[in-house]
Amino acid sequence: MSRICELTGKGRQVGNNVSHANNRTKRTFLPNLQNVTLISDALGKGVTLRVSTHGLRSVEHVGGLDNWLLKTKNEKLSTRALKVKREVAKKLAAA
Repeated sequence: MSRICELTGKGRQVGNNVSHANNRTKRTFLPNLQNVTLISDALGKGVTLRVSTHGLRSVEHVGGLDNWLLKTKNEKLSTRALKVKREVAKKLAAA
């Protein structure tokens, strides 16, 4: 299971631990990923995704999962999120 947000594409970053003596050792910064069930208004069901807390706040800010998926570029989304995006677009086009 990779440590990448399925909605924002946010992944690990590399940096340094810096001691008091200014010694530097490599370390990784991991995103705060949570397993979350987000409700899709168009589909009328929940979708379970592994999302960073920053991504959760962004989804709420935009107005829900459907709006987020339709506005986000496909390159950032995971395969599961892309599948949901296609389902939402299809459902909205039919309505």
